[in-house]
Amino acid sequence: MTEARIHPDQALVLLALTENTILSTGPHGESPTPAAEIELTYDERRRLRGLGATAAVVMHIESEKTKAEVDGLTATLTELGIKVIASTNGEGRTEKQVADIEAVLFQKPSVVVSIPWSARDEAAAYRKIVDSGAKLVFIEDVPDGFVAGRDYVSVVAADNFGNGVVSAHLMAQALDGKGTIGMIEHQADFFVTRQRADAFEVTIAENYPGLRIVGRQGVSGPDFAADGEAAAAALLAAQPDLAAIWAVWDAPARGAMTAARAAGRTDLVVTTFDLGLNVAVELATDGMIKGVGAQ
Repeated sequence: MTEARIHPDQALVLLALTENTILSTGPHGESPTPAAEIELTYDERRRLRGLGATAAVVMHIESEKTKAEVDGLTATLTELGIKVIASTNGEGRTEKQVADIEAVLFQKPSVVVSIPWSARDEAAAYRKIVDSGAKLVFIEDVPDGFVAGRDYVSVVAADNFGNGVVSAHLMAQALDGKGTIGMIEHQADFFVTRQRADAFEVTIAENYPGLRIVGRQGVSGPDFAADGEAAAAALLAAQPDLAAIWAVWDAPARGAMTAARAAGRTDLVVTTFDLGLNVAVELATDGMIKGVGAQ
């Protein structure tokens, strides 16, 4: 019988994926609490169901990930007796999300759950929610000047830094530790996407001397798949022998695959975040996507 062996890089990936260690901090340096440690008692659930509370979900963009988040929120809040009365999509535009917040406030929700598109430019709009008396729960990012426990209940996020580490190890494993990499980053100064890029870059630099990041392109939306295609095309034009592309989430990764196919580069290695249908199919069929940092 042949003994099964795990490549050292693969062992690192498995460890990062299974160990209950959070590498990220919050947007203002908050210490994280694992989701598994948050549990409502029977009495707390019973009291919640008796409140007749309502909730609004204010998202920043429309994607497979945000749809799954809205579905999960709606199911869980409904089970707790909290009726979801509004769900909005900011389309990756500050002015749209600000207008969504204004519209939601007319419905007087008890709770607002939201991913801000701009921590700086939307702070005044979120302040109106606080002033209305609604409880605020953020996902991923927090507006400037907001204090946990005073202005909002909590910020809920994936371990984006940790997922960036995982995506780097997955890429190194796919490339056998050698080759050149292009990065497709989020052009906006968005906290969690910056964490992903920082973690990827640091992990590659500190662990893989045979890998080199040789180009970077930014995407700003709102059509992130098209932006990703243009960014990948530019990277491939500048570096025809590019071995891999790292994409900050699934939509730019889809665009990168389109550009690679157009250039005849189906051998290109891609790692990304936020599992979507196209990414899942590519993984399942042993295509260009060689790994996803996600939870």
